[in-house]
Amino acid sequence: MPVKQEQFTPAIWFELKLSPLASPVGYYTEVSGLTAEIEVMSYNEGGRNDSVHKLPTRMKHPNLVLKRGVTTVKDLEAWLEDSFMGPTRKEITLTMYNQRLDKIRTWSFKNAYPVKWTGPNFNSSQNTLATEALEIVHDGIKLT
Repeated sequence: MPVKQEQFTPAIWFELKLSPLASPVGYYTEVSGLTAEIEVMSYNEGGRNDSVHKLPTRMKHPNLVLKRGVTTVKDLEAWLEDSFMGPTRKEITLTMYNQRLDKIRTWSFKNAYPVKWTGPNFNSSQNTLATEALEIVHDGIKLT
């Protein structure tokens, strides 16, 4: 008897929420920076020449980069401007949805604040969508 395989439906958009707000503040079509890496320290033990000990030191996370088509909503740009004089750190959640609008996965990021906004590139000879990107620094990823 053949095993039934579940069909994977790709993500079509990501929803961003800032706590303590319950409503979404943005929807994105591209996300990067969902990475966690443990840094390793090499230790050469005296008298042992056949191997090197690899010891874990700390977890590091790159910045989260969110991209979307340009909108008239300016909540996240206001958060970026507020962070200039002293970051307003927030817990944020990012939820991935499929084409049927079913939740696929949710990540949370603690002590997050924006560090970079990139506006659209304009070229009248190309027929492309105007996009913007927001880069957010954080203290770690938690899969919820």
